[in-house]
Amino acid sequence: MSGNEIDTLIDLMAKLPGLGPRSARRAVLHLIRKRALLLTPLADAMQQVAVTARECLNCGNVGTSDICDICASEKRATGEICVVEDVADLWAMERAGVFKGRYHVLGGTLSALDGIGPEDLAIPRLIDRIEAESVTEVILALNATVDGQTTAHYIADQLEDRVRLTSLAQGVPIGGELDYLDEGTISAALSARKSL
Repeated sequence: MSGNEIDTLIDLMAKLPGLGPRSARRAVLHLIRKRALLLTPLADAMQQVAVTARECLNCGNVGTSDICDICASEKRATGEICVVEDVADLWAMERAGVFKGRYHVLGGTLSALDGIGPEDLAIPRLIDRIEAESVTEVILALNATVDGQTTAHYIADQLEDRVRLTSLAQGVPIGGELDYLDEGTISAALSARKSL
């Protein structure tokens, strides 16, 4: 590899989330030193993913076929759809291993400032799925941001009287201390309190 090729690799790596120029340089140097063990297999895997990765036509997840494994699984046809903002949120839910239904990826949230309206998200496809898949419950697992909550309210308005709507609980995280929480989190936790 010439110096220009290495610099190009460093520049590309630095564009990845969580990596800046210094971290990218360290990562590239490590890859070069472990060429046979890491660099070549990584390059092969990246080439394979570049060719095979695609968005699920049903839910918006990323996989290697037109319909992802979650949507294809009959075991996941529970009548529940968990709505998330993006694929990273879906993967986080799957890591927890507690939800056994199917998902729907919106592809973002409504944002007047950024000019993102309902037609820019996968909301119409969600409504179609509710009819086609005999959905009984839609779980809104959107981030507790202004845009996330605006999107949740919009979807709730669109689905009113069609299906049971729920959202993730909000409040004090496990291991959290009140002194370190913001006022919004404390307010949400107090409003969502439950009997012991």
